[in-house]
Amino acid sequence: MSEQANKRGWDARRVLYAVLGLQLGMAVLLAGSDVLGALPQLMRPSSAPGFDSPVAPGDQTRRFAPRDTPLPERGPGAPERPYRNTGDMPSRLEFIREGAALRLTGTIAPGDEARMAERLEAEEGIERITLNSPGGSVRDALAIGRSIRAAEMNTHIEAGDVCFSACPYLLAAGVARSAGEGAQVGVHQHYFGENTVLPAFLAVEDIQRGQGDVMEYLGDMDVDVRLMRHALATAPDDIYVLLPEELLEYRLVTTGGED
Repeated sequence: MSEQANKRGWDARRVLYAVLGLQLGMAVLLAGSDVLGALPQLMRPSSAPGFDSPVAPGDQTRRFAPRDTPLPERGPGAPERPYRNTGDMPSRLEFIREGAALRLTGTIAPGDEARMAERLEAEEGIERITLNSPGGSVRDALAIGRSIRAAEMNTHIEAGDVCFSACPYLLAAGVARSAGEGAQVGVHQHYFGENTVLPAFLAVEDIQRGQGDVMEYLGDMDVDVRLMRHALATAPDDIYVLLPEELLEYRLVTTGGED
């Protein structure tokens, strides 16, 4: 091979190396900007009050740690439960049959949609789903919710129980939806599987697609999509607790409170 051909080959390799280096540098910068953008939130905990402060109109945002949020006290005569905060609850949904009801307790974990489908197929005579959950996988919650609606079941949160984060999408799935006195229902911003180390444009695209799926779902369940205003305005480490009148206004419940 001539010296001129060798020179052209070396020049081409240098161009390829330069392009590769530029792409790698851009990826590092994008990832670094995402990580740096997340640092203030990681370094500064939520300034919202905790759940020991009663919720009142205009004062509904509370500090939210999904695995360590105190549960409200149940009323006199209510049965004891084996946990006092969300950290004690099952790390994925636990299904317990109670007469014509199926109780769902714990975190909504990836794969729970398939487990729920298997349980519904195996059980007969279920008319109502009762909920007590700090939330979890949004995608699984939407899929479980669609299976609840397809089976034409009702949903309910018992007095003193909670339904936070992704859990309200299960509540929304009921043909009739209700919440007992003192039950807490809350919404906030969601993660849709995005990773803060990914380039920002990929994370934003994933979030927008996920929010679109949620809004379509709420519309299909006849829930007022204005509910998302509170969710989008509340940081992931906080929770916006809905008042009973808001639950009715947004049609997240269709009847008044019951035990």
